[in-house]
Amino acid sequence: MRNAPKSKIAPEDYKARFDAEKILQQRRYCNAFEEWRRCRRKLCRRRQTCSGDANACLKRAIVAVPRQTQWQVRQDILRAMPRNLGAPEREARQCMPLDFYM
Repeated sequence: MRNAPKSKIAPEDYKARFDAEKILQQRRYCNAFEEWRRCRRKLCRRRQTCSGDANACLKRAIVAVPRQTQWQVRQDILRAMPRNLGAPEREARQCMPLDFYM
């Protein structure tokens, strides 16, 4: 018995899923870099996690965090990634912090 071919994701669905995972990935980087320590928002410092605009926080972190540390955090995230993760989510998780702004 043959396996049915996998259906392709519609481009707009792919983009929506990638964008959603991108936000989560930015927040993962912010938390790994402990950006909440430098955040002006009291909520982030109180919760000890990024609770605000992860995009803006990560943009500031790119210049403050050494490239080697950024690469190591990415490797840690990739090691923790489930094998059966969808393509859009996998693509977002493979991005380095700077990739979100290029």
